[in-house]
Amino acid sequence: MASTSESSSWPNDHVPLVGYLSRKALPIKRNDAEPLTREDVQYDLLHHIFCDPQAVFTGQTPGSSGKVNFCDLYVNALYNSSKCSKVLKDKMVETPAFAVELAKISLLTNVGRINTTMAFFPEMKTALRTYHPVPSLQKTDGNAQDAPRIKNCLKAALLPSELKSMPPSTPEEILERARARELPPTSVVNLVFVLANHAAPLAATHFDPPLNFLDLFLPMKISSADRAKAFLWLMFHYLEGPDQPNPYDDDYSRQNPGKVPRLRRLSDAEMAEENVDTENEKKARSGQTAPSIQRADSSSSRTRPARPPVDSTREKPYIHYMPPQRSVPLPNPPEPQAGGSNAHALQRSMLDHAWHVITKTNPLADSDEDPMDEYVRADYTRRVDVIGRLRGKPPTPPPEPVPADVSGASYGANSVSDSREHRWRTVESWK
Repeated sequence: MASTSESSSWPNDHVPLVGYLSRKALPIKRNDAEPLTREDVQYDLLHHIFCDPQAVFTGQTPGSSGKVNFCDLYVNALYNSSKCSKVLKDKMVETPAFAVELAKISLLTNVGRINTTMAFFPEMKTALRTYHPVPSLQKTDGNAQDAPRIKNCLKAALLPSELKSMPPSTPEEILERARARELPPTSVVNLVFVLANHAAPLAATHFDPPLNFLDLFLPMKISSADRAKAFLWLMFHYLEGPDQPNPYDDDYSRQNPGKVPRLRRLSDAEMAEENVDTENEKKARSGQTAPSIQRADSSSSRTRPARPPVDSTREKPYIHYMPPQRSVPLPNPPEPQAGGSNAHALQRSMLDHAWHVITKTNPLADSDEDPMDEYVRADYTRRVDVIGRLRGKPPTPPPEPVPADVSGASYGANSVSDSREHRWRTVESWK
C-alpha cells in the first residue's frame, strides 16, 4: 500500500470517466448528405451563448471602445479576419441573422466539433468533403461556406498586434497579459483554440472530474443554459482577467475560485426537452421539403457523361521503339562459270566454310596472313550481313574493299599492323 507522501505526489492520478481527453471522439460523424440535427450541433447551447445580452467584453475591433456582448465580439472577429472574403462580408452586413448563423457554425469549427471534411452546401461537395445541411442554422439564404474555408478564416482572426508576432499559445500567457491589463490579451478565436488544445490540463483547474472544456459542446445530461454560462465565464476569465469580478459567477464559483459555475445535471425527461428539432427541420431531414437535400441527392446520383470516343491510335499501349529490320544488300556475286570455283562457292554455306577452315588451315598461324580468296570474302560478307540485321542498320563506315590480287606472301609486318588497325576502326564505329 502506498504511503501518504507517495500519494500526495500524484494529485491528479484519477482517470476521468467520461471526459474527452482525445480529440478523435470530438468531431461529428455522419454519412454523406445526412443533415446535422439540433442535438448534433447542440443548438440550445449555441442559442444561450449568442443570445446573452451582457456587454462585458472589451471590443477587439480596431478603433472601437467600450464593452460588447459575446455575440458581437465573435461576429466582429470573423468579419475582420484577413481570410474573410468581400462577398461574405457583404452578406454579413446585409443579413445580420446570417452573420449569427455563420458565427455559430464557426464556433463549432473553432472547438473541433466540425472537422474540415464537411461542406454545408451541395455545390461545395468534393471527393474529400461530404455534404451535410444544418437546417437549424441555415434559416437564411446565405452560403455558410465549408469547414476548410471557415477554419482558414478563424486562423486569420487575430488582433492587429498579433499579425506581426506569434499570438499566445498557452493559457498562462493569456492570463499574464490579462493581469498586466493588456486588454484584450488575445483574440476570442485564438482563446477558444488555446482552451480546446489544453482541455485536458485545464480540466482539474476549472471543472469537477470527469468534465473538461470540450465536454461543454457534446450531448450530455447537463443543462444547456449552465454549459453556456460556464463557457461565457471562461471567456471573461481569460479575456478580462481572473482578478476582475466575473458577471457570470454564482455561489459555487465564488466559494471555489477558479471553478466554473455549477453545472446542473438533467434527468432523462428534462434532457428530452432540449435540442428538439422543429417540424420543418424534421421534414427537411427526411427529404420532403428540403430543396438543398434534393439538390444533394441529384448531384450525388448524377452519372458522369460518357467519354466521347477517341482515335484508337491514341489509346494504344506504349511500345518500346524497335528499329526496322533492314538487311544489308550483298554484293552481286560474279557470274558462275561452268566447272569454275564460283559455282562451288555459291553452294558453300557458313557451316561448310567453318568446317573447311578448321580442317584445312593451321590454327597456330595468324589469321591475317591467310589468303583472301572468294570463300573468305563471301564469309565476311555473310557475317557483316548478320551483324547488320542485329543492329538494324548497315555498319558505318562500310568496310573498305580488299584488293583481290594481294596474296598472302606479300603481307609483311606493316601490312599486318594496318589490317589490325582497320579492323579495330570498323568495330569501334558500331558502338
